[in-house]
Amino acid sequence: MRISFAGDEVALLLGECGTVAIAKTLGNYFYLEKETEEVVLFTEPEDLIVASSFQPGEKVIRGLKCTIYQIRELGSPLIVLPKGHPASPRLKTVVSIGPRTRLSCRIEPGTHPEQEVLCGSEEFHDLTISGLDQGAAVEGFQGRVRIDRL
Repeated sequence: MRISFAGDEVALLLGECGTVAIAKTLGNYFYLEKETEEVVLFTEPEDLIVASSFQPGEKVIRGLKCTIYQIRELGSPLIVLPKGHPASPRLKTVVSIGPRTRLSCRIEPGTHPEQEVLCGSEEFHDLTISGLDQGAAVEGFQGRVRIDRL
Protein backbone atom coordinates (compact mmCIF):
# COMPACT_ATOMS: atom_id res chain seq x y z
CA MET A 1 0.00 0.00 0.00
CA ARG A 2 1.24 3.49 -0.85
CA ILE A 3 0.27 6.39 1.38
CA SER A 4 0.68 9.97 0.17
CA PHE A 5 1.20 12.76 2.69
CA ALA A 6 2.95 16.13 2.80
CA GLY A 7 5.76 17.31 5.08
CA ASP A 8 3.30 19.01 7.43
CA GLU A 9 1.12 15.90 7.71
CA VAL A 10 1.25 12.61 9.57
CA ALA A 11 -0.11 9.28 8.32
CA LEU A 12 -1.79 7.17 10.97
CA LEU A 13 -2.20 3.41 10.81
CA LEU A 14 -5.14 2.66 13.06
CA GLY A 15 -5.26 -0.77 14.62
CA GLU A 16 -7.48 -2.45 17.18
CA CYS A 17 -4.72 -2.67 19.82
CA GLY A 18 -2.19 -0.09 18.65
CA THR A 19 -1.46 2.93 16.48
CA VAL A 20 1.47 3.82 14.22
CA ALA A 21 2.23 7.39 13.11
CA ILE A 22 4.45 8.18 10.11
CA ALA A 23 5.96 11.57 9.19
CA LYS A 24 8.77 12.85 6.98
CA THR A 25 12.13 13.76 8.53
CA LEU A 26 12.40 16.65 6.04
CA GLY A 27 16.12 15.84 5.77
CA ASN A 28 16.80 16.99 9.33
CA TYR A 29 19.43 15.39 11.56
CA PHE A 30 18.62 13.81 14.91
CA TYR A 31 20.47 12.77 18.05
CA LEU A 32 20.32 9.18 19.26
CA GLU A 33 21.40 8.85 22.90
CA LYS A 34 22.77 5.44 23.86
CA GLU A 35 24.03 4.42 27.27
CA THR A 36 27.67 5.28 26.47
CA GLU A 37 27.59 7.42 23.34
CA GLU A 38 25.68 9.92 21.24
CA VAL A 39 25.06 9.22 17.55
CA VAL A 40 23.95 11.78 14.99
CA LEU A 41 21.42 10.42 12.48
CA PHE A 42 21.60 12.24 9.16
CA THR A 43 18.51 11.79 6.98
CA GLU A 44 17.25 12.39 3.48
CA PRO A 45 14.00 14.31 2.82
CA GLU A 46 12.13 11.07 1.98
CA ASP A 47 13.22 9.33 5.22
CA LEU A 48 10.64 8.76 7.93
CA ILE A 49 9.96 9.17 11.60
CA VAL A 50 7.83 6.21 12.69
CA ALA A 51 6.22 6.32 16.12
CA SER A 52 4.43 3.33 17.58
CA SER A 53 2.03 3.07 20.50
CA PHE A 54 0.49 0.03 22.13
CA GLN A 55 -2.99 1.56 22.39
CA PRO A 56 -5.63 2.92 20.00
CA GLY A 57 -7.70 6.10 20.27
CA GLU A 58 -7.64 9.87 19.93
CA LYS A 59 -5.59 10.43 23.10
CA VAL A 60 -2.85 8.20 21.72
CA ILE A 61 -2.98 9.92 18.31
CA ARG A 62 -2.43 13.31 19.98
CA GLY A 63 0.50 11.80 21.93
CA LEU A 64 2.11 10.32 18.81
CA LYS A 65 1.79 13.63 16.95
CA CYS A 66 3.29 15.43 19.94
CA THR A 67 6.18 12.94 20.06
CA ILE A 68 6.95 13.47 16.37
CA TYR A 69 6.72 17.25 16.78
CA GLN A 70 9.10 17.24 19.77
CA ILE A 71 11.66 15.17 17.90
CA ARG A 72 11.43 16.77 14.46
CA GLU A 73 10.60 20.40 15.26
CA LEU A 74 12.11 20.89 18.73
CA GLY A 75 15.15 18.64 18.34
CA SER A 76 14.44 16.35 21.30
CA PRO A 77 16.82 13.37 21.23
CA LEU A 78 15.88 9.73 20.83
CA ILE A 79 16.86 7.86 23.98
CA VAL A 80 17.77 4.17 23.92
CA LEU A 81 17.33 2.32 27.21
CA PRO A 82 19.59 -0.56 28.22
CA LYS A 83 17.97 -3.99 27.94
CA GLY A 84 16.04 -4.85 31.09
CA HIS A 85 15.55 -1.20 32.10
CA PRO A 86 12.53 -0.85 34.44
CA ALA A 87 11.05 2.01 32.37
CA SER A 88 10.80 -0.10 29.21
CA PRO A 89 7.38 -1.66 30.01
CA ARG A 90 6.00 1.79 30.91
CA LEU A 91 6.86 3.48 27.61
CA LYS A 92 3.76 4.78 25.85
CA THR A 93 5.46 5.44 22.48
CA VAL A 94 8.65 4.34 20.77
CA VAL A 95 10.27 5.93 17.71
CA SER A 96 12.46 4.97 14.78
CA ILE A 97 14.07 7.26 12.19
CA GLY A 98 15.37 6.27 8.77
CA PRO A 99 14.54 5.12 5.25
CA ARG A 100 12.90 1.82 6.33
CA THR A 101 11.38 0.48 9.55
CA ARG A 102 10.17 -3.02 10.39
CA LEU A 103 7.87 -3.43 13.38
CA SER A 104 8.20 -6.34 15.77
CA CYS A 105 6.18 -7.40 18.80
CA ARG A 106 9.09 -9.59 19.95
CA ILE A 107 11.50 -6.90 21.11
CA GLU A 108 11.72 -4.89 24.31
CA PRO A 109 10.35 -1.33 23.86
CA GLY A 110 12.93 1.45 23.74
CA THR A 111 16.02 -0.75 23.87
CA HIS A 112 17.03 -1.05 20.21
CA PRO A 113 19.51 1.48 18.84
CA GLU A 114 19.16 -0.07 15.38
CA GLN A 115 16.80 2.37 13.73
CA GLU A 116 15.46 -0.18 11.24
CA VAL A 117 13.45 -2.11 13.88
CA LEU A 118 10.72 -0.77 16.16
CA CYS A 119 8.54 -2.34 18.82
CA GLY A 120 4.85 -2.49 17.95
CA SER A 121 1.69 -4.25 18.99
CA GLU A 122 1.12 -7.80 17.76
CA GLU A 123 -1.21 -6.72 14.95
CA PHE A 124 1.66 -4.69 13.43
CA HIS A 125 4.26 -7.47 13.72
CA ASP A 126 6.43 -7.71 10.56
CA LEU A 127 4.89 -4.56 9.09
CA THR A 128 7.46 -2.75 6.93
CA ILE A 129 7.35 1.00 6.26
CA SER A 130 9.62 2.57 3.63
CA GLY A 131 10.00 6.22 2.71
CA LEU A 132 8.97 7.48 -0.73
CA ASP A 133 9.27 10.96 -2.23
CA GLN A 134 5.58 11.71 -1.68
CA GLY A 135 4.85 9.55 1.38
CA ALA A 136 5.45 5.95 2.37
CA ALA A 137 5.08 2.36 1.22
CA VAL A 138 3.52 0.10 3.84
CA GLU A 139 3.79 -3.69 3.49
CA GLY A 140 1.75 -6.02 5.66
CA PHE A 141 -1.10 -3.71 6.71
CA GLN A 142 -4.66 -3.82 5.44
CA GLY A 143 -6.35 -1.66 8.09
CA ARG A 144 -7.55 1.93 8.29
CA VAL A 145 -5.29 4.84 7.37
CA ARG A 146 -5.91 8.45 8.30
CA ILE A 147 -3.94 11.59 7.34
CA ASP A 148 -3.82 14.46 9.87
CA ARG A 149 -2.01 17.77 10.12
CA LEU A 150 1.05 17.52 12.32
